[in-house]
Amino acid sequence: MATPGTHSNYFAELSNPGALSVLVPNMGSMTELSYYAAQSRMTEPGCRAELLTGLPGDIAELRRVVSGLVIHYRADKPMEKGVPAERMREIDTRYAETMLGRLAELADGPLSTPRSATERLVGCCRDFTVLYVSALRARGIPARARVGFATYFVADYAIDHEVAEVWDTDQARWRLIDAEIDEGHTSPAGTRVDPLDLTPDQFVLAGAAWQQCRRVLADPTSFVVDPGLDVPETRGWPQIAHDLVQDLAALNSTEMLLWDGWGWGDGRRFTDAEHELLDRVAAVTTAGDGEDARKLYENETSLRVPDTVTSADPLGGPDRHIAWR
Repeated sequence: MATPGTHSNYFAELSNPGALSVLVPNMGSMTELSYYAAQSRMTEPGCRAELLTGLPGDIAELRRVVSGLVIHYRADKPMEKGVPAERMREIDTRYAETMLGRLAELADGPLSTPRSATERLVGCCRDFTVLYVSALRARGIPARARVGFATYFVADYAIDHEVAEVWDTDQARWRLIDAEIDEGHTSPAGTRVDPLDLTPDQFVLAGAAWQQCRRVLADPTSFVVDPGLDVPETRGWPQIAHDLVQDLAALNSTEMLLWDGWGWGDGRRFTDAEHELLDRVAAVTTAGDGEDARKLYENETSLRVPDTVTSADPLGGPDRHIAWR
C-alpha cells in the first residue's frame, strides 16, 4: 500500500493550520497557454508524479478516472458508506501531491483501477478539479480551475462550485469541464448536463454572477453554498464576492480551498471603491484573459492571496489561520 511515512506526511499537512483530444505545440515563451500547461504550487504532483503517467491521455477518459477518486464529504454521505469519521478531515487536503499520496495509501495499483467508497479521498468539487487539472498539466495540456455557481444541482439555486477549464485546440476556445458529476447527470428540470462542455447558464462564473446581480438581472439570494445552510456569509453578496476573488486567484494558478478567505466575502459592507474594484475583477475573470487577470492580481495587493489565510472549517469547527506554501 503506502510508502512508509506517507501517512504521517499527510497529517502533517493537515495540522499546518465524446472525447476531446488536445495536443499543445511547443509554445516557447510563457504565453497564456503555456502558463496554464505548467503545474502550480497546488497541482504539482511532486514525488507522486508517477501515479499520473499511466492514466489515459484522452480528456474524457481522464475525467472519468478522476471522478472515481474522490467521495464528496457532504453529497455522497461517506460515513454511511463505511468511511470512518476521523477521515472526514481529508477535506482540508490542499495539495495534489498529498492527495495522490493519500490515494496510494488507500488502495494498491494504478489510479485507473475502480475504487470502492472507502478507497476514495474525502473531498469536494475543488479536489476533483485539482486532481484533474494536475493530470492534464502533467500532459502539457492547458487547464485551469474556475470558481462559480452550478445551476444543475438544486432547483432555483446556483450552488457554489468549482470546475476545470480546458483548452480545446481544434475549436480555439476554453471548455468548462466538471470532473465530479456522472456522465448521465441531469438538472432539476430534467435537462442532460454534458460534463465535458458546460454551458454558461449551467456553470455561472463568479464574475458573471456578480455582473448579473449588479445589473439586477439575477437575484443574489439564489447564489449559495447550500440552500439549507443558515450561515449569512455563505449566501448572496458575501458568497458571490468570495467566489469572485477565489476565481481571480485560480486564474493566477493559485487554487485555494473554497473556504479560504483573505478579507473578501466576510459579510462586511464594501466601500464604493471596493465595489468598483470587484466590478473590474468581474470583467476580467468573465473575459477569461489570463494576462489581464495576472496584471490585475499583481497590481492590486488586496486581491492577492497572502501567506496566511483564514480558513473556515467545513466540518463545523472554529476558523483556522493557515500558512500555505
